[in-house]
Amino acid sequence: MTSVDIPDDLIALERAAEEQRAKLAGLDGAEYEAQRRAWREAAGAVQAAITAHAKATGLDRYTVEMAVKRAVRHAAG
Repeated sequence: MTSVDIPDDLIALERAAEEQRAKLAGLDGAEYEAQRRAWREAAGAVQAAITAHAKATGLDRYTVEMAVKRAVRHAAG
């Protein structure tokens, strides 16, 4: 697999989105819906940043996204 240099801001955005997702556990009703909106907003910011980075660097968007996810998930493990 090709190594992709991922900027720290993309890693921070992905971590923030994962933190928002994790907060969904145990919620229901209006609290769940509010947290779900927060997570989707954070996830949307990640996706937009990944797309912009891929376009700016000429890399495939999927490759950038997978590199970001790998960096965040392996660092957490």
